[in-house]
Amino acid sequence: MLRTGGLLALGAAAAPLTACDPLGREEAGPRPPDPLRPLLDESLALAAAYRDAATAHADLAALLGPIAEAHQAHAAELARVLGVGLPSAGVTPSSTAATDPDAAIADLRQRERVGRDGALTACAAAPAARAALVGSIAAARATHLEALK
Repeated sequence: MLRTGGLLALGAAAAPLTACDPLGREEAGPRPPDPLRPLLDESLALAAAYRDAATAHADLAALLGPIAEAHQAHAAELARVLGVGLPSAGVTPSSTAATDPDAAIADLRQRERVGRDGALTACAAAPAARAALVGSIAAARATHLEALK
């Protein structure tokens, strides 16, 4: 009886280490993507768009550079929370900045509006442990809209 109890305890302790359920079946398929992954991708795209616009319009660099850095910082923190790596700066796809500074600002405002709305939606759906991070990203994006006026 002690042997059987010991084997059962050993089996129970090892069960969490396997990729099988208690009935011995393997898990079905890969895990679904994390719901915050789109927010990470969007943060990277926004950072690239701001960098491109700052490069194309040197007179806007003082305004756009810090916002690009904020989006990059958001991406870094989201990547840390998700347990994924960030692509190198050269690998991140970039957008083409408008040739007119006013058009570039209008484009960034539109991207920021869409990003803010996405962050608000993600914040409402996020578990409590992630809500503060996602809420701060939504607030930052709202602030960026004000800075671009």
